Amino acid sequence: MKLAVVGGGSTYTPELIDGFARLRDTLPVEELVLVDPAADRLELVGGLARRIFAKQDHAGKITTTTDLDAGVAGADAVLLQLRVGGQAARNQDETWPLECGCVGQETTGAGGLAKALRTVPVVLDIAERVRRTNPDAWIIDFTNPVGIVTRALLQAGHKAVGLCNVAIGFQRKFARLLDVEPGQVHLDHVGLNHLTWELGVRLGGPDGENVLPKLLAEHGDTIADDLHMPRKLVDRLGVVPPTTCATSTPTTRSSGSWAPSPPGPPRSRRWRRSCWRCTATRRSTRSRSCSPSAAAPSTRRRRSTSRPPCWAAAVHRSRW
Repeated sequence: MKLAVVGGGSTYTPELIDGFARLRDTLPVEELVLVDPAADRLELVGGLARRIFAKQDHAGKITTTTDLDAGVAGADAVLLQLRVGGQAARNQDETWPLECGCVGQETTGAGGLAKALRTVPVVLDIAERVRRTNPDAWIIDFTNPVGIVTRALLQAGHKAVGLCNVAIGFQRKFARLLDVEPGQVHLDHVGLNHLTWELGVRLGGPDGENVLPKLLAEHGDTIADDLHMPRKLVDRLGVVPPTTCATSTPTTRSSGSWAPSPPGPPRSRRWRRSCWRCTATRRSTRSRSCSPSAAAPSTRRRRSTSRPPCWAAAVHRSRW
């Protein structure tokens, strides 16, 4: 099997290479091509990848290239793991929504939408080039927001599948708590990438006994700690909510490290609720600046016959 990794210069690539090396009997990769426009990163990551294969006695060949068309030629599958705008763009996606009292996350909410708007055109362009060069290749999407990007690929007619490790992570975690093999655990898993819920945990298959109430009763503190949520909230929900939204906190760049932002001025509950409604339904009755100092809207509800631009779009434009 020949596999091409677009975004092969990523710091996530060594972990991917280690997985290929350990699972060589399950996934026999004969040739692995790392594709990235940054030649300096490719040289570093490619050298490390070859050392990982050699350490694991993997016979596969690893090559690097900055030429996308050459890299994907003849590949059985093309894996996409790219970040348009780099970590600087991610910092923006995950911080400015927090200033408006909303979720700061690169896959959901306003930040996820901003990332999708940057990412989808690039991914579709890459996919078209893959289709022209190698129409039989599968496209495997690791690029966030996985749900939106994969939907765009499928709607454009590409052979694509999106991957996320949230479900398998919960499966393995629950298996450890239950002292069973992960294959015996079946999840009632609903939602989108990084906004998923576990409604049930079943043993033996989809029709097995739902042991989620037992898990919450016996291991509720452990689960709540992993979610960074109060135990009472998890018990009240009766399901396992997503972890990413619970841990989406402001970050600022300070002295070369990422640290939590200092708390801002208090925001009224009425203002916060209005901001969320604007994000979720785009039914804002007026155009206003969304900032902690902005005046709270009137409690009088007025029906708007038009659909004015959401505040999120205005904030996004001002930040870029």
